[in-house]
Amino acid sequence: MSAALFKKFRENLAVKNDDDIQKSYFSLSTRLNKDFWDEDSGTQNSRKIGSYGRHTAINGISDLDMAFELPAHLLAKYKAYETNGPSQLLQAVRDSLKTTYPNTEIQGDGQVVVIQFKKYRVEVLPSFETEEGYIYPDSNNGGSWRLTKPLLENEAIRVKNLESNQNLRRVAKMLRAWKNHVGVGIGGLLIDTLTYKFLSQTTSYDSSSYGSYDQLFIDLFTYLSELPEQDYFLAPGSNQRVRVKSKFQHPSKKAKKFCEEAIVQDTEKNKAKSYRKIFGNNFPSESIVTETAVSKSYSRFSTEEYIEEKFPLDIQYDLEIECNVLENGAHTGHLTDLRKVFWWLPTGKQLEFFVSSTNVPEPFKLFWKIRNVGQYAEAHNKIRGQLIPDEGQHKRKESTSFQGEHFVEAYIVKSDICVARAIIDVPIQE
Repeated sequence: MSAALFKKFRENLAVKNDDDIQKSYFSLSTRLNKDFWDEDSGTQNSRKIGSYGRHTAINGISDLDMAFELPAHLLAKYKAYETNGPSQLLQAVRDSLKTTYPNTEIQGDGQVVVIQFKKYRVEVLPSFETEEGYIYPDSNNGGSWRLTKPLLENEAIRVKNLESNQNLRRVAKMLRAWKNHVGVGIGGLLIDTLTYKFLSQTTSYDSSSYGSYDQLFIDLFTYLSELPEQDYFLAPGSNQRVRVKSKFQHPSKKAKKFCEEAIVQDTEKNKAKSYRKIFGNNFPSESIVTETAVSKSYSRFSTEEYIEEKFPLDIQYDLEIECNVLENGAHTGHLTDLRKVFWWLPTGKQLEFFVSSTNVPEPFKLFWKIRNVGQYAEAHNKIRGQLIPDEGQHKRKESTSFQGEHFVEAYIVKSDICVARAIIDVPIQE
């Protein structure tokens, strides 16, 4: 029963615009080969790196990475510059790409040249191949030359994926869906690194497949929740440091509880309901579904909108929201503090939701979603769930009008990508 659900889940996560992405890689490589190698090729000297290169990306991927290998003699040329040779090299690559994309936003960004397409951006890393890895420019702080080893990471993931019966890439994709759904701001390389570490410390899943994923995810989230909090982990293959931007241990512990809830369910529908709390709407509500049902769970009452249908979803930052509870205009406390004493709020309260903290750099756009659940909401057509643009103060005022379950969500969109999200539940009783 679960095997079919997880198999369908994996299919739902497949990158849907793969052809368009491949064309972009080909076009960028063709331009750079003409200008730096005097070759007419869309594949030579170009390497896909990052999640897409490791084959662990999921649909909606917004950041793509490409290493472009430059002729060795150029390294000596740009090292000889008196003033920030790395910056000069990035400018040369930018100027080359501007020839093909004169109306596209292209800029040097420290170590890469960033091409901003409509649905995603490609970061081109100008590089020089050595026996150790790639030497690449860093224009920050006056300029320097650094070493990276992405091809070793690609190879380590490929080998472990074969050793684990394809489970590494499948599970890493599913963890991306989890982090996007619950709002854990960890990067793709860290996800792949942690999945690699988990599968390297057990042989239980070396020959199993989707039918074992009920237990696999209990074990995986247990493993993640018990890892020590630290600033970095070492990437497979390269042993380079992968920074931990957000703590993942507590969300992993919550996910484990939902997995334990799912494994004892006696119907496919109930199992799916539990797993959707972990992985979001990409997890199917049943194993055989229509295309519409994969991403939505509409009832005839629903007016809900989904952020992933408006913007690519790639959670990279932290976001926390809080709520001031007021009565007759007087502040009575924060919702999270009151919930420690009362599991519900009475009707007749005023609520002021606000962003309590985020590390997303300005500027960005903020959206709110207020979703009501229950018989009263359905009977009186008060489900709501639309995405509401913030009015500029990072606040949203509501009230406790009727009993039932209520959820308030916040989303931060930067460069047309949803990069942070948070949710707070508001149970109300008369």
